[in-house]
Amino acid sequence: MDDFVRKKLIEWGLRNWIGKFQDQGIDEESFYCLDNGDIKDLITKVLPRERFKKRLKLLKVLANSHTSDNGKRKLELQGESSRGLSSNKKQRCDTTYQEKYILSEVKNIIACVHSKLLHGDKTMLNAFLKEKICDLETEKRELVGVFGRTGAGKSSLINAVVGEKDLLPSGSVSACTTVIIKVEANKQNQNYEAEIEFIKKEEWELKQVLLYLSTFIENVADHEEEDTDEYNDAVEMLSALYGEEWRNNYSEESLMNDKHFREIPEFLNSKKKTLTSESAKELSAKLVKYTRSSSEDGDAKEVKRWFWPLVKCVTIRVPNNDLLQNVTLVDLPGNGDRNQGRDKMWKGVVERCSTVWIVTDINRAVSEKEPWEILKSASSLMGNGGQCQHIHFICTKSDVIEDSDDLSVAGVRAAIFKRNTQAKEEVRREFRKIKEVKKHFSDDCFKVFTLSSKEFRRNKWLKPNETEVPKLQEFLQNLNNCHSETLNYVAGGYGILSLIQGAGCREVAGIQADVCADVEENLRCGLKKVSESMLKALDPLKNCLIKAVEKSKSSCESALQSFLKSEGVPGSAFHRTLKCAVANNDIYKTRKGEEQNLNEKLASCLTESIDEEFMKTFPNESKCEPLNGAISSFSLDTGLLVEKYKGVQLQLEFLRKEEEKVRKEINKIIRERKKEIYSCLTTTIVEKMRKCYEDAQQCKGPGSLKVMRTIIEQHVHAKKDVMFEEAKDAMLSKLQNLMEDILKKLKETMQVSIELSLRTDDKSLPDVKEELATVTKYYNKLKENRDEEILQIR
Repeated sequence: MDDFVRKKLIEWGLRNWIGKFQDQGIDEESFYCLDNGDIKDLITKVLPRERFKKRLKLLKVLANSHTSDNGKRKLELQGESSRGLSSNKKQRCDTTYQEKYILSEVKNIIACVHSKLLHGDKTMLNAFLKEKICDLETEKRELVGVFGRTGAGKSSLINAVVGEKDLLPSGSVSACTTVIIKVEANKQNQNYEAEIEFIKKEEWELKQVLLYLSTFIENVADHEEEDTDEYNDAVEMLSALYGEEWRNNYSEESLMNDKHFREIPEFLNSKKKTLTSESAKELSAKLVKYTRSSSEDGDAKEVKRWFWPLVKCVTIRVPNNDLLQNVTLVDLPGNGDRNQGRDKMWKGVVERCSTVWIVTDINRAVSEKEPWEILKSASSLMGNGGQCQHIHFICTKSDVIEDSDDLSVAGVRAAIFKRNTQAKEEVRREFRKIKEVKKHFSDDCFKVFTLSSKEFRRNKWLKPNETEVPKLQEFLQNLNNCHSETLNYVAGGYGILSLIQGAGCREVAGIQADVCADVEENLRCGLKKVSESMLKALDPLKNCLIKAVEKSKSSCESALQSFLKSEGVPGSAFHRTLKCAVANNDIYKTRKGEEQNLNEKLASCLTESIDEEFMKTFPNESKCEPLNGAISSFSLDTGLLVEKYKGVQLQLEFLRKEEEKVRKEINKIIRERKKEIYSCLTTTIVEKMRKCYEDAQQCKGPGSLKVMRTIIEQHVHAKKDVMFEEAKDAMLSKLQNLMEDILKKLKETMQVSIELSLRTDDKSLPDVKEELATVTKYYNKLKENRDEEILQIR
């Protein structure tokens, strides 16, 4: 056995199997020729064997990247076929496997170095380096929100895209998904798993439901159609959970008895319930009663009780799915939820989505109101209040053509392509009309897909790529792409190893003071430049905000009256709406998901005036930088200092990597903080309006509607000047805090790094010359891959 084989086994954590390989005389050449049978004989334990097979496969890909220019492969990937793939896709596939191998190799190297540090002297630099190594591990998770009405084809879409035909139930218009469903990869085992999260007992609004039913029954003659629909919803909810038993005794005490929840003790104990199956179809059948309203479809006929009223969210984990490694698909019901716990989670998920898919039937893509209403109502939550970069309008059932039986295959194909083109043009035209959405998203963020999940499986009229399912899969693959994760880890490892090697062989005694002085002066200048750039970037937003306050003071009256005197709404229905809104501190959601919210109406006077400027200052699009690129302007100019101080090149290289890392961290901080900054206008209004809702809640009996209206009206008139000013001040304060925190993080992070890299001697650190050389090679290879990607895009 040669050194190559021994080294690989040690790097892969398989030291115990060196003897086996040595006994069989495995050298580098035979190492690459090992097949599954050979590997099973050499490594008898399952987990080490699977680890070896995975690493060997990745190693072969890396070797393939060094083949001669004629393109012949020396080694073939087991089980992989490139038939039908374009040259770009083949190249991307090879690059992906190559980068997986590089990441695995570098992680092994860093783990070995970390082990050496753990057994080294307990110095400040040693502790600093161990902390830096721990910080290298970061998990990237992209959320894709999927909206659409019942029957639009959301479940079929998700099943087709992730390659699991029976994962989510579909096909019934009468049964609809009623809870948030997340679909992600199972990285722990080979099972299909579902984790069910229930609402808290205090979030189960049983008391309000029962009170509403009693009030409805007492005044049944006065109710309108909307009231009747909501009454039916309440009855459906109770019947689903309790059967018909609730009608005999529907007191809160009786219905909250523990006997009703024996099947779901997790609800009573505020714990999550886990279901496990060996197949997607089996798991789907188990999940029906937790996620869907009643149905006569298949296994649902056997369901006696439905638990969806108590379920907040279900997370489904799928094994062996590369598309979902760093991506979670989220099936989002409707336009939020009337249950406050579920609605809060709904909004939290929407604001974290980097992509949104809006699904609708191709025949009603423009005429159907619901998908467009969802887009309008959620635009501020996805845009300035969130981090959405892509909106995909997906027109489903593109294969459904009228009188298709009378047409030839060519005729059907022509009809499909013609309608697809027409639908895309009409949807794009409609999108450009929606002003409230355009304030948050540019045309570049919006794409239209015409899709057929059925044709993707059967290929009767269309080839798979013509169904546009592969386009969405490719989008997810790019979103899931591990390139940035790999490059960040390897770059960080390269910086750490540079510091260790530099600290162990430094010869800087004569220049230490000079190099530190230059670096610290560059830090001072860099911080000053960032501060000035941020102030300049925020000036237009601040001026816009000041103008918005004056505009809001005059325009809030119309918002107030539109809420208090809703035209076309009968008195009894409006009384109930206002009463429910007041009871919930001004939030009332109809069965269709439409929200009656005075706080939002008042706050919109401010937000709508600053939306466009806020989007320019804090864009979601990845190609645009926040604060007009102020953060990227920060630099210690280490490249110039290397020419001047060659003896500390490795230390300066570490500082350069630290610069890159802290800039990325700050951009993540800005992405999260800007959501809080934007929403503070509304939260300030909510706080200022709370007192009047508390007062209005005391109104009872005849004439209470008029009294409630008067209380709210007088409060707004009395507080509007102060209220909008305080909202403005709250945003300005948060912007100021953000600037201060950015400068503080930049300064403190770089000061510590400078101190420990240039002013701290530590001869006890291990020699990592070989490790640094290997990681440098990998780092340069990754940079080449990135540069090639950029050239292809251009």
